[in-house]
Parts: sequence; structure tokens; C-alpha cells
Amino acid sequence: MHTLWRPRVLGAWRVPAAGPVILAVNHAHNIDGPLLMGTAPRPVHFLIKKEAFTGPLDPFLTGIGQLKVDRSGPDRTAVTGALGVLEHGGVLGIFPEGTRSGGDFGAIRAGLAYFAVRSGAPIVPVAVLGSSGRGGRLIPALPPLRSRFDIVFGEPFTPGDGSGRRTRRALDEATVHIQERLTAHLENARRLSGR
Repeated sequence: MHTLWRPRVLGAWRVPAAGPVILAVNHAHNIDGPLLMGTAPRPVHFLIKKEAFTGPLDPFLTGIGQLKVDRSGPDRTAVTGALGVLEHGGVLGIFPEGTRSGGDFGAIRAGLAYFAVRSGAPIVPVAVLGSSGRGGRLIPALPPLRSRFDIVFGEPFTPGDGSGRRTRRALDEATVHIQERLTAHLENARRLSGR
């Protein structure tokens, strides 16, 4: 990442050095996941749509511990794999919006709340800024080479009420809390980075 682009990482010290943690990342461009994987202070296991696991990418993504998810419906294998990462004290990366969007945490899905409440792992909000601009001349699907990105890690937090309840109401309340924290982090990250 550092040879192709110029990522500036802010607040990486906020990611707990050990134990389970969930990185909740905004998603405006395909490069966001690889940027985070290449700059995070710990190895990250992302839930990635199964369509990305094609050709030579399949053994590569599987080999570096990424998790294949079928977004057409509930995917028990992906859920079990994600919970396994957390149970073993790993870092799970999630795009809470479920797909690329404006990258503003405008509409997040309940999956993030489920993983956080079920595992008890703290959530660290992450803002990737600068990836949604124009494409490069050589590869239009990627940002121009040597572009600057800002990867801003926020304060860890736990969204549940501490009871461990996983009722629909508890997850809905946790999702609202998560969205408020992620939106506030994104605004703060824009201020810090000047974007």
C-alpha cells in the first residue's frame, strides 16, 4: 500500500493490542478493504462478498484469512467463521453498510450489532477518506498512483447494554447506538484529516 499510494494512518494505537475486536469501516471504494488490511496494526479478517473469490483471488483471499459471505440470504458458514475469528481473539473487519455506498454510514445493517453483542468484542470505528475520488489513468478502477488516503481509527466502544441479550429489540437499540458512534467518528475524522 505504501509503495503504490500515500496512506496516512491516524489513531492506530486505539486498536487493542490483543483480544477480539471488530473494525467497522466505511466503504466508498473497492480499495478501502485492502487499504485497511495493509495499514492496520493487527491482521484483519474481512467478510467479503463471495463474488470476489474468483480465479487466482480465491486461494489468495482464503489463504490470508478472509471470509466468504453469500449476501443473497443468511449465511451460517460466514457467521460461524466470523464468530470463530472473534472467539480466537482476532480482528474482524466489517463494512456495516453491507456494500459500497457514499461511505457515510448512512444505513447500517444489524449484522455488526449481532457480532458485537454476541461476542462482547469492542468496536473500533474506522474512516477511510480519499478513496472515492477520480480513477487513475493506468487503471481507471483504482485511485491514481501516489494518491493520499487517510485511515482514521476511533475510540473502541461496546454497543450493548451489558446484559448480553440478543433479542430483536436489543439488537435494534445496539444498531442505533453504533450508527450514532460511527457517524460521529466520521465527522471527527474529516475534521482531523482536513477532508
